[in-house]
Amino acid sequence: MSIFNKIKFAFIAGLFPLCSFAQENVADSLSLSLDEAVAMALENNYSVLNAQKDIEIALKQKWEIISQGLPQIGGNVDYQNYIKQPVTLLPGEIAGAEPGTFVPVTFGTQQSLNGTATWNQLIFDGSYIVGIQSAKTLLQISENAKTKTNHEVKEAVINAYGNVLLAQESVDILENNVTTVQKNYDETSQIYQNGMAEQEDVEQLEITLLGLKNNLNRSIRMRNIAHEMLNLTLGIPVEVDVELTQDLDELTREYVNLQLIEKEIPVEKNIDYRIAQNTAESAHIEVRLEKAKALPSLTGFMNYGLQGFSDDFTFFNNDQEYFDQSVMGISLNIPIFSSGMRSSRTQQKQIAYEQALIDLERTRNEVKNQINSAKSEYLFSIENYQNQKRNLQLAQRIEEKNQVKFFEGLASSFELSEAQRQLYTAQQELLQSMLDVITAKVELENLLDTTTYNNED
Repeated sequence: MSIFNKIKFAFIAGLFPLCSFAQENVADSLSLSLDEAVAMALENNYSVLNAQKDIEIALKQKWEIISQGLPQIGGNVDYQNYIKQPVTLLPGEIAGAEPGTFVPVTFGTQQSLNGTATWNQLIFDGSYIVGIQSAKTLLQISENAKTKTNHEVKEAVINAYGNVLLAQESVDILENNVTTVQKNYDETSQIYQNGMAEQEDVEQLEITLLGLKNNLNRSIRMRNIAHEMLNLTLGIPVEVDVELTQDLDELTREYVNLQLIEKEIPVEKNIDYRIAQNTAESAHIEVRLEKAKALPSLTGFMNYGLQGFSDDFTFFNNDQEYFDQSVMGISLNIPIFSSGMRSSRTQQKQIAYEQALIDLERTRNEVKNQINSAKSEYLFSIENYQNQKRNLQLAQRIEEKNQVKFFEGLASSFELSEAQRQLYTAQQELLQSMLDVITAKVELENLLDTTTYNNED
């Protein structure tokens, strides 16, 4: 894959979703090493900030679950004004009227005010107990998601940083190649004008020169895009000028570490396995929750209230009379028969739990395979880097010899052009092999990373 396709692939495949908000007080220019760039992204990247907010939400949800079993106190005030009071018919003989007749009467006052405060306490509920136990898992899910996000952001920053270096190195090499071929073209043109060279020699060099200039212009534009992509992953405006303090060769040598190939970790500590384990734990909690719903629940309550009555609105007067009322009790709810509904729900959750266990086992094997594949890819990238360095040395020697032969009339322009193309290909392949070492190492490091979230993070 060429440098251009590599940068475009990274651009499309994952860096834009990790775009971060622009900080208000960011300097106009920054100088960053790779470690400094990673540290900045882990503080400013939008995805990292959102993952931290998810943990804060989980902490609030944890307390929400706990508080459901703590005392709940509520109050209400009811005011009534009978614009037309209801009429009750009493037998006439009670009021001295003829038997068989009725006398309309009204009871009570036209207005009333009733205030009540109620205290509720959950005494026993199986669902609440399961809910308390699920709070820890809920928090772990958010914390593991934050750790996974940190891994992804770290990888994105390293890839973006490497792409900038790759683009810059490519521009430098192409500028040097353009200078060399331009000199060859000028000299050959002069020789042709003196009748000592063929027109084909001049045209062949012109084709090579035009191709190099076109690639150079494209590389300069891609370098600008690579810089913007890096800024996006860092969480800073794209206009900020970021100077990279490390070069590609230095970074590649730093990222060659054969000891990493020998490193082993328990699969259970891999972040992807831990996330799958959280999913299985959540499914198990849902099974226990459905079973708990079949258990009785017991709650207690007590209230205290005041009632006032008047034909006029005198409820705030000092002489207004109020009457106390209070009641306390307990409520026992016993699920008896649901026509198989609860059993069906429990069985559904049990099947979902069994699926989660299957996924967990699959994840275990996938993680093992991913680690082995990443080690193989990392080792290959190091070997390929060493081979490409040798290939470039050979290509340079061949191109230099063909230049000498060409100007001595011992080689054709086509042979020189082929040697030059071979050199340019070797240059780009070396740059790409250097970036591959960097990206392969960070991928392997993430798979072997056993970091767990803590509040200091």
